[in-house]
Amino acid sequence: MATVNEVMALLEEHQSTSTKKTLMNHGAREPFFGVKVGDMKTIMKTLKIKKDHQLSLDLYATGNSDAMYFAALIADEKKISKDDLHQWVKAAYWYMLFEYAVPWIAAETPFGQELGLEWIESPEENVAAAGWSSLSNWLHLQPYDQLDQHLYQSLLERAQKNIHQAQNRVRYTMNGFIIALGSQIPEFTETCIEASEAIGKVRVDMGGTACKVPDAGEYIYKIQEMDRIGKKKKMARC
Repeated sequence: MATVNEVMALLEEHQSTSTKKTLMNHGAREPFFGVKVGDMKTIMKTLKIKKDHQLSLDLYATGNSDAMYFAALIADEKKISKDDLHQWVKAAYWYMLFEYAVPWIAAETPFGQELGLEWIESPEENVAAAGWSSLSNWLHLQPYDQLDQHLYQSLLERAQKNIHQAQNRVRYTMNGFIIALGSQIPEFTETCIEASEAIGKVRVDMGGTACKVPDAGEYIYKIQEMDRIGKKKKMARC
């Protein structure tokens, strides 16, 4: 069984000055080393870690951004609790954690949709953004016949109405939700393209980086052209 100290030592060993600088430009802050995701997966292989519930909780609790992201890669979605994830989302201070790491695991649990719906009601930007991202990932994982179309219609209407007034990263994840909905439920494909056209350009402060907000309608159309509407994923994390 790998320990927190072993993982932290290898994370530090794989630190990259250029990666750290890039991540800081995107919102990461100390303490962290600046480790590439590919190197994290190498560490998992080196230590022979697949899923380790307690280790994931302990690593996330360090407050080190690399360790927190690593925690999501090894989290056990069958053992992690709602309370654990509530603590995780509160501590997720930048978008790689609250738009990716935490929502991935939330969506892989049986209560992912429940958490997503709860979190989008939060006045806190990181929590609300995590909520929309969790719902997007839920759409990618759940069988078509288990998705409540009435619920998702109401969420689409909500996103379309509120996206321009929402907080910065919430705008980004609402836009991502529209993409996920249009690409996962065939009945919503054209509706989401039309919604994107009605919304127009979604402006998000990307922290001075070169990252751009995808045009939801164009993105869905490309997925449609590739005949990948409704294509499911086995897991959210990557």
